[in-house]
Amino acid sequence: MCTFNIQLPVSLSLLYVLIMFKTPPSFPPTIFSISFIVLCIPLSAAPAPFRITTAVNMSTKVAVVTGSNKGIGLAIVQALCKQFDGDVYITSRDVGRGEEAVKTLNSEGLKPKFHQLDINDLNSIKNAAAYFKGKYGGVDILINNAGTAFKASDPTPFDVQAEVILTTNFFGTRGMSTHFLPMIRAGGRVVNISSMLSVTGLKQCSPELQQHFRSEDITEDELVALMRKFLDDAKKGEHKQHGWPDMAYSVSKIGVTVLSMIHARRLSKERPNDRILLNACCPGWVRTDLTSPDAPKSPDEGAITPVYLALLPPGAKEPQGKFLSDKEVQPW
Repeated sequence: MCTFNIQLPVSLSLLYVLIMFKTPPSFPPTIFSISFIVLCIPLSAAPAPFRITTAVNMSTKVAVVTGSNKGIGLAIVQALCKQFDGDVYITSRDVGRGEEAVKTLNSEGLKPKFHQLDINDLNSIKNAAAYFKGKYGGVDILINNAGTAFKASDPTPFDVQAEVILTTNFFGTRGMSTHFLPMIRAGGRVVNISSMLSVTGLKQCSPELQQHFRSEDITEDELVALMRKFLDDAKKGEHKQHGWPDMAYSVSKIGVTVLSMIHARRLSKERPNDRILLNACCPGWVRTDLTSPDAPKSPDEGAITPVYLALLPPGAKEPQGKFLSDKEVQPW
């Protein structure tokens, strides 16, 4: 059942009460139809003082984890269901796989929720943002976990790999940030999953590129331009001679780490009293279908640092705009 709130100026509200309770029985019924007419006006056409709005559940906290139907993302959801006092959402491109993931955790006595979300589809991002804004009024925890990679043995041409990887890992994460950061509530936490390969990749960049990526003055537009330049250089087969590392995944995660630093600085400047903390982290080399069965960490172990950052205590001031691994800030 949907709840509606009629927003009236105080003077009109008092007048309405007087009419309803003080009018003699013989009073013409015309006045009583006014409220009915107001209710029947389309929402878009109703004057602001009379506009009817659906009630939003502002009291329930909510956590959203992208790409969380399996692997590290699912392990993060599992941990949050146990430790976070609020609704926790599994999101994935494929509805069937997402619902299966919900059932898996249900069998463990956990109660995650599900919403379809494809970070490569701008309309999907917008629809998800509208859903969380409409249902909860905002988001308390956002973990940008969705990502992709190619195995070393994959024969796909480098420029094609670069396009696929950066589209998801960097541009998809940026799209999420564009539409979700404005509705992160005060005291919120944002965690972007990066990789230690961003650090090793940075060291393999030319001195000029390193200077750009380490600058505290780099803007989001400048970062986007650099990521697009890498793709252009890769298509021409000239990325190495232009100072880029020979690993597209590393470049994508350099982008994620630097984007996190840019957004953290912006939040600290534009919303200083809200104490929103935004950081990037490496979950470690984890056994998933994108890596190797020889990787030393389980998905549960890979979830430790992201969950640590997502649950930083109220009032915490740091870390902010940092890159962490094993819950420790790493040099950049």
